[in-house]
Amino acid sequence: MFIDNKILVGKSNEKELYILPNMANRHGLITGASGSGKTITLKVMAESFSSAGVPVFLADVKGDLAGMCLPGENNEKIQERLLKLGIAETFAFQSFPTIFWDVYGQSGHPIRTTVSSIGSTILSRMLGLTEAQAGVLAIAFKIAKDTNKELVDLKDLRLLLQDVGEKRSEYTTSYGNVSVQSIGGIQRSILMLQEQGGDCFFGEPSIDVKDFLKFDTESGYGNINILHAAELFKQPILYSCFMLWLLTYLSQNMPEVGDLDKPKIVFFFDEAHLLFDDMPKYMLTQVTQVVKLIRSKGIGLYFISQTPNDIPNEIQAQLGNRVQHTLRAYTPAEQKIVKAVASSFRINPEFDTEEAIMALGTGEALVTFLNEKGEPGIVEKVTILPPQSKMGTIEESVRATVINNSRFKGKYDKLIDRKTAFEIIQEEKQVEQHMQQEAEQQMYSNPSANTPSDAPTPTNSSANTTPKGMFSNNTNTYNSTTTTNTNANTTTTTNTTTQTTIPSTDNANNQKTTNSRKSNSGNTGRTTGKTTKKKKSIAEKAFTKTTNSALTTLGRKIGNGLYKMFFK
Repeated sequence: MFIDNKILVGKSNEKELYILPNMANRHGLITGASGSGKTITLKVMAESFSSAGVPVFLADVKGDLAGMCLPGENNEKIQERLLKLGIAETFAFQSFPTIFWDVYGQSGHPIRTTVSSIGSTILSRMLGLTEAQAGVLAIAFKIAKDTNKELVDLKDLRLLLQDVGEKRSEYTTSYGNVSVQSIGGIQRSILMLQEQGGDCFFGEPSIDVKDFLKFDTESGYGNINILHAAELFKQPILYSCFMLWLLTYLSQNMPEVGDLDKPKIVFFFDEAHLLFDDMPKYMLTQVTQVVKLIRSKGIGLYFISQTPNDIPNEIQAQLGNRVQHTLRAYTPAEQKIVKAVASSFRINPEFDTEEAIMALGTGEALVTFLNEKGEPGIVEKVTILPPQSKMGTIEESVRATVINNSRFKGKYDKLIDRKTAFEIIQEEKQVEQHMQQEAEQQMYSNPSANTPSDAPTPTNSSANTTPKGMFSNNTNTYNSTTTTNTNANTTTTTNTTTQTTIPSTDNANNQKTTNSRKSNSGNTGRTTGKTTKKKKSIAEKAFTKTTNSALTTLGRKIGNGLYKMFFK
């Protein structure tokens, strides 16, 4: 209840325990066993913040917070408590401006975000990926950013992963190794998420968090934004990742404002242990940093769970306003927890804190809030005020009326599917296919385009004699003439004509015919040893040269023959 510019939470005899609005962004913690009154405390604080003009966001995992849209009803138990607290005359039942939200869009306005916005880190946790798979997912996000492929929904991500897998050899040197096995594992996890209804969370129009900061124009009360999480809570990983995304997104997008007279918005995270269960150390470090810095942006965070041990010590150290309901200690482990909780409070000499924790009744709590100097107050045993709005669930007809009368009716209802990564990759694949088809058609229609332009042109000779075989009908003849002058008693001129027969197709047995004619009168058939060696060297060179040229021609002819055989 908001009284004298302070948030009254509970009373004990003549003592009243308030949260100071300018200290509300120092965060808080509400803990206690099941049925001890945590939900009532949450409602009282949320209503008081709303009355102070501070918008509130909270998750309703059981459906019993929706009654804030209706005024409460008096009964004997409530009247007895009001008399005990001495506020029967000033207490008034009333409703509060309420906005219903729902990830699935069934019991509230849809809440969506884009795949790019949620980021690879939180999405990896949502999908339950291994370290290697998370690395590949981070590479895919980086490639999407560098190539201007916006990831909006899961179909964008799935096609991007397929494209990255197909082109992984191109990306390895620039981004790192991408294995097909990792991509297959990610695709499988995405499919499971879709079957759980997780694809409803991704899409456009994405939620504008500034809509959570609105006020009721008539009363000036801050809106109470209720996330209907009864269905979402059945998927604990999806629920926790949504809340982590919301926390991270606010930290990244809200401006710095310093210390204000009151927060810009207060968030209540019910079942907070789900946020931190099995959280990797690197992610816990990031969340801790967010909790430390987000207060400078005018945001207060309040975690609700059964025991303080559900919250990591690094986070607990940042929570200045605390409400501790009863804890049960039947085992040595539970007794150890109670002792640790008791030691976290400033000692009150009027009672034993450890015994008081186990003796608290329903609706009672040990409370410590920050004073004007930001110091934790001495722990006090108090009775929590009753809520001013209706307790319990509401009829679906009432919920529908609130949704239809909301200022956000129609803003997020219609899903938008614009050109994003899915369409861009499809267009790229179509262009690649078209270019490949054109290249193939051009090659088949003009096969001579692939023939080397510098290949030697053979001269056909029908006079050559070639051994009979499968290539004996088509031969090519090359001529080479060499003149050798030898200085001796007799001058000898030798004209050597070498005829090499190369088959037009692959044939390992090349035929070489050499006709030698000596034009020296009276000395026919006479050749020196030196001339014989030179002739042998010249013949070898001629053979090598003509063989290399013939093999080039041979390959061309084989290709042309195969083309005619299969495509003509």
